[in-house]
Amino acid sequence: MLAESFKTDRDKKRRNKGDETEHKGRQAERKGEKNLAVNLLITAVVILICVFLNKLSGRLGIPALLAFILAGMFFGTDGVVKIPFDNYVMAEQICSIALIFIMFYGGFGTKWEAAKPVAVKAGLLSTLGVLFTAGLTGLFCHYVMKIGFLESFLIGAVVGSTDAASVFSILRSKRLSLKYGTDSLLEVESGSNDPCAYMLTAIILRLMEGGIGAGEMVYMVFAQVVYGVVIGTVIALVAARVLERVQFPTEGFDMVFVAAVALLAYALPSAIGGNGYLSVYLAGIILGNTEIPNKKGLVNFFDGITGLMQMLLFFLLGLLSFPSQFPHLIIPALAIALFLTFVARPLAVAVLLTPFGCGLKQQLFISWTGLRGAAAIVFAVMTVNSPAMTENDIFHIVFLIVLFSILVQGSLIPKAARMLDMINADGDVMKTFTDYSDESKIHFIQSVVGENHPWKDKTVREINLPPDTLLALILRENAKLAPSGNTKLRLGDVLILCAMEPDQISGISLVEKQVKQGGKLDGRTIAQVSKDPNTLVILVRRGQENLIPRGNTLLKGGDVLVINQSKQTK
Repeated sequence: MLAESFKTDRDKKRRNKGDETEHKGRQAERKGEKNLAVNLLITAVVILICVFLNKLSGRLGIPALLAFILAGMFFGTDGVVKIPFDNYVMAEQICSIALIFIMFYGGFGTKWEAAKPVAVKAGLLSTLGVLFTAGLTGLFCHYVMKIGFLESFLIGAVVGSTDAASVFSILRSKRLSLKYGTDSLLEVESGSNDPCAYMLTAIILRLMEGGIGAGEMVYMVFAQVVYGVVIGTVIALVAARVLERVQFPTEGFDMVFVAAVALLAYALPSAIGGNGYLSVYLAGIILGNTEIPNKKGLVNFFDGITGLMQMLLFFLLGLLSFPSQFPHLIIPALAIALFLTFVARPLAVAVLLTPFGCGLKQQLFISWTGLRGAAAIVFAVMTVNSPAMTENDIFHIVFLIVLFSILVQGSLIPKAARMLDMINADGDVMKTFTDYSDESKIHFIQSVVGENHPWKDKTVREINLPPDTLLALILRENAKLAPSGNTKLRLGDVLILCAMEPDQISGISLVEKQVKQGGKLDGRTIAQVSKDPNTLVILVRRGQENLIPRGNTLLKGGDVLVINQSKQTK
């Protein structure tokens, strides 16, 4: 009996203990759900604040990216909200992902046709220019600032590249169209020079960690460049072929596919010692300049994703900073920033661009537009996470350099363009991006001139067409008439009008494409152009005349082709 009582008490204690454990588990679960809700709430508030700051920054005349950094500092450990965050490893991982999409879109959004004339100059600036700038900055840090030899060149490597996000943001937001193709040159340079700075940073860190042999260094450079170029190119070509041939069952899956391609283009070469940033940029520029379906939708998708990534990246870097460290670092950081801005960058630009006949004003403007931004801070985070020992707080020094660059240089870029007479009043900077509406979607409207039609018995010049609408063709009995100003509209005429808006007809994709003087279409016939069954020229607009295309119709520079790029379904 005593044994049974003991057993009962023991079972009861076990049940009580189990209930207590289960209760604690439920409490922990509820606490976890509450923490998740709080974190999501903070995230939503931060994004909304960044969107508001993006709108407000234009009115205040400061770059939006600076506003994101300041918002991060406001929420940070030394800020007002005081969110404790000093996890550099997590920050590097998150920032690297954000940088992947920023660099991919930097390539995807650059129109190669506009960039091709300045590609050599931009390529030199993004490679030799980075080496030259990093080297001069390293010498300054060592001999003037008295910083250790390798650490000096590490700082030079980290700040050696210009920032694509900052440059793109300012050129777009201020609609800065520049003379001599300078806008395209800056876009290509800023989009393509981060891989070189990353490679320099990685090599110097390896040297500081314990040294590497000459053979290992040569292989490291080989792997970074060759693997990055080859893998990025192959992935882009395969992805383009998939997008051309595969019809995704659900709308929007093409965007998911391209996002996965961007991640793969970075991850695959990085896993085997290649330069992931170089690979992802090349993949972006190849895909962005390939005729693929729904490119406009892809551009809009990545425009939004990149905007979100920029907010995340700059806010997180601001959150990671400790403004209390700034006072004793402001002087060395300012000294390096001034040398970088007024000596190193201008000398690199002068040495590389003078042989091409670039004028002094253009060189001065290119020098001034060499903004330092997110990539530099991300590479500075790499130095914190590396086993290499440094004597100085490189992260906060670089952070202050970026603040100076965006605040001073970024804010004064429009003024510098006006002072140096670099603004092209007749140009449009948006033409240098692949989302420029050079191939704008249109749709056709059919209208019959009835007995009470307001246009009956009026000439074309007498009628009032809606804005952005063109009378493309008149069907009269069995004839097809190209309307002119003197054409009189009659009872029974069928009018074909085209409007510059996307059509909603399934399977139809109408775009406009201009024949450029001396281009590959100039002097060719419709039969030569329309070999692809999925690409059909249905109208040729030549000045005020609209031509019904026939096989022997000869195209001329200035013609506007209305093309149906429908995907044939099987």
